[in-house]
Amino acid sequence: MTRLSVEMLAADAPPPITSAGHAQLGIAVLAGIAVIVLLITKFKLHAFLSLTIGSLVLGAVAGAPLDKAITSFTTGLGSTVAGVGVLIALGAILGKMLADSGGADEIVDTILAKAGGRAMPWAMVLIASVVGLPLFFEVGIVLLIPVVLMVAKRGNYSLMRIGIPALAGLSVMHGLIPPHPGPLVAIDAVKANLGVTLALGILVAIPTVIIAGPLFSRVAARWVDVPAPDRMLPQRASEELERRPGFGATLFTVLLPVVLMLAKALVDIVVDDTANMTQRVFDVVGSPLIALLAAVLVGIFTLGRPAGFSKERISSTVEKGLMPIAGILLIVGAGGGFKQTLIDCGVGQMILDISKDWSIPALLLAWLIAVAIRLATGSATVATVSAAGLVAPLAADMSTTHAALLVLAIGAGSLFFSHVNDAGFWLVKEYFGLSVGQTIKTWSVMETIISVVAGALVLLLSLVI
Repeated sequence: MTRLSVEMLAADAPPPITSAGHAQLGIAVLAGIAVIVLLITKFKLHAFLSLTIGSLVLGAVAGAPLDKAITSFTTGLGSTVAGVGVLIALGAILGKMLADSGGADEIVDTILAKAGGRAMPWAMVLIASVVGLPLFFEVGIVLLIPVVLMVAKRGNYSLMRIGIPALAGLSVMHGLIPPHPGPLVAIDAVKANLGVTLALGILVAIPTVIIAGPLFSRVAARWVDVPAPDRMLPQRASEELERRPGFGATLFTVLLPVVLMLAKALVDIVVDDTANMTQRVFDVVGSPLIALLAAVLVGIFTLGRPAGFSKERISSTVEKGLMPIAGILLIVGAGGGFKQTLIDCGVGQMILDISKDWSIPALLLAWLIAVAIRLATGSATVATVSAAGLVAPLAADMSTTHAALLVLAIGAGSLFFSHVNDAGFWLVKEYFGLSVGQTIKTWSVMETIISVVAGALVLLLSLVI
């Protein structure tokens, strides 16, 4: 155990790191990440346990006292859950209410009724992007797969022509747009402005989803020309309901938190005076907690009541919405613990010391780190939280817009080439009835296109803003 490492964990401001210290920390980082990768991929251990063990290995190899490493991990876990846990919970409640009330079905059916022929892939990407705003990726897939299969079968479309745009819309929302867990954790780690990140994220997401969705689906449909699998479609929520909420009310509820957060960002730019009453009001109503809470409360009246939900049914829906996110919260929290261990061991300072002489832009470095962890672990969330912890020090001297772009660079990198170690890969394969090779030629390539296009757009934006 080195005296240097003890001091780094014990002091708020770590001392300068020597070349030998750099080597030891570099080995510690590789050992920690290798343990996480090995436990997730080889031993199929849950990501929460893998991140916890990997954090302790990181601290031990760095030469830190075990009690200090444990303190770093638990502190990071607690602060991360405190920062984003409530937001994830509120997003889960809104998503569950949207699904169970038939509101999501109403959005889907209304848009499909207006679209046909060549417009159908564009309708699918629009549906997935709107529905995907408040939903976790896996929930969005489960919700939209019946629609994709139904449209492909009834309209005699290639499954890829309809499915790829829907998957692209969900994936882009998941990787780039808060309040999804990955972007929220990265925003918290690099201390970026949520409203600015949301605005720039939407700016990057639109061209990205067009290229990876409707445009790439033409190529994917030629590579893998398969019909919709002839299986029993899952029952849609609205089939059990006598009535469901209207399209306008549903769309208003889904977009409410986005509008409030964007309004706060706009007021911050225009007013820029903390003493101004207007800015103070929007600082409150546009905060992610209040914006999502407002959407949930509004959703009770615009989604639950029109669907005929009783008070007991609404309470049950909220409870069911919260149950599946325990694992997500723990993974995100453990990722925050790993991040804090990295920081307290001085890894962030090491990256600053090493990268200051490089000509590689900080945004590209963040993207590459996220890509490496994504390829190794298969988890976009693990890639995001780990990369955010590693590059957080780079944001210290960045402007508000560039800190937001750093978050988006991490998010873009975290989506790179999903393959056999990603649960999403198998979800898509099984639902669409594809072989492993077909899944790689469609889903994996689509994810790579999203990552590369979004990363390139982030770099271009950094040159002009």
